[in-house]
Amino acid sequence: MRTQIQRLAIAAGIAVACAVPTAFAADNPMVGGVPMYANKTIVENASTAKDLSTLVAAVKAAGLVETLSGKGPFTVFAPTNQAFEKLPAGTVDTLLKPENKAKLTKVLTYHVVSGTYTAAQLTAAARGNGGSSTLKTVQGEPLTVKLQDGKVWVIDAKGGKASVTTADVKQSNGVVHVVDTVLMPK
Repeated sequence: MRTQIQRLAIAAGIAVACAVPTAFAADNPMVGGVPMYANKTIVENASTAKDLSTLVAAVKAAGLVETLSGKGPFTVFAPTNQAFEKLPAGTVDTLLKPENKAKLTKVLTYHVVSGTYTAAQLTAAARGNGGSSTLKTVQGEPLTVKLQDGKVWVIDAKGGKASVTTADVKQSNGVVHVVDTVLMPK
C-alpha cells in the first residue's frame, strides 16, 4: 500500500512539474502554432514561431537581438512572414544585405515602442482621442493606432495599414502584437 501511495505521489509530482511550462503559456495566445511563454524574451519567443522567421532573420541581420532580449519593456508590432511577402519582390533580400543594415534597423525599430501597451490600453487611448491615438516609435517617427471595423489597426507614416491579428502576446520584457503588414517609416 505504501509503495502504491509513493508511486502516486511521484506521478503527481511529475505531472505538476510537466504542467508548469504550460501554465506560463496558458494565458498567452499561440503564434505560428507554438506557445509563447510570458517568462521568455521577445527574441526567445519569436525564434520559436515559424510565422515570424523572416522577422527573426531581420532582427539578427540588423544586430538587434541583444536590444530586444534586454530588459525593456517594449511593445512590438511583429509582422508575420506573410506580411513581409506583401512587400515588392526583392525588398526583403535587399534589406538583409549588410550594406543596408541602417535602413533595415530603421524599418525594424519603427515597429517598436518603449513601454508596454496592451490591446486594452491601445483601444482606450484611441477611444479617448476620437478613434485614434499616436505612439512614438523607438525609431523616432509616430505610428497611429486606430479603431475601425471592430479591429485595432496600426497606420504607418506612409498611410499603410496593418491589422493586429494576434494581440497581447506577453513577454518577460514587454508585449507583442502580431500584425499582417510591414509598417514603413517615411
